[in-house]
Amino acid sequence: MPTPERTTTADIIAAGRDLLEEAGLPGLTMQSVAQRVGVRAPSLYKRVRDRDALIAAVAEATVADLTARLAASDHSLDSLARAYRAFAHDRPEGFRLMFGGTAPQDSLDRAGLLIVRSAGELAGEAHALDAARLVTAWATGFVHMELAGSFRLGGDVDAAFDYGLAALSRGIGA
Repeated sequence: MPTPERTTTADIIAAGRDLLEEAGLPGLTMQSVAQRVGVRAPSLYKRVRDRDALIAAVAEATVADLTARLAASDHSLDSLARAYRAFAHDRPEGFRLMFGGTAPQDSLDRAGLLIVRSAGELAGEAHALDAARLVTAWATGFVHMELAGSFRLGGDVDAAFDYGLAALSRGIGA
């Protein structure tokens, strides 16, 4: 009689995502995930090849989560940017991980296409990709600085985000 399964790949990835947020990338280990899901570390290797594969799976699940949040918005550039920022605040370590080169490109492309379509509505089809890159670069930089505590001159950071987003939207639509 085969041994009953004590965990699933989905459980392993969910535990990995939670551990990433709690302890950062150094804390995302096979041992810590095994403890979280209630198995011994060697048992994980039945489902995940190694730590690099675990990190890649966590990154892919993180991008899928972001894509779902973007898709749930009203697809306006404003709504997409706000969903992007909210995601980064909810999952800051996952947000950082997406830019580490471990997330599969096709997953990133799915998220990006939502922004390209919205940007194209403002900028026109000929400049859709350029406009999407502008908005994504601005929003990513803003959020990275915000998460790092780099806005130290005072003022209302939420108002600054609103101002920047409105200025970008006006500029793109001009």
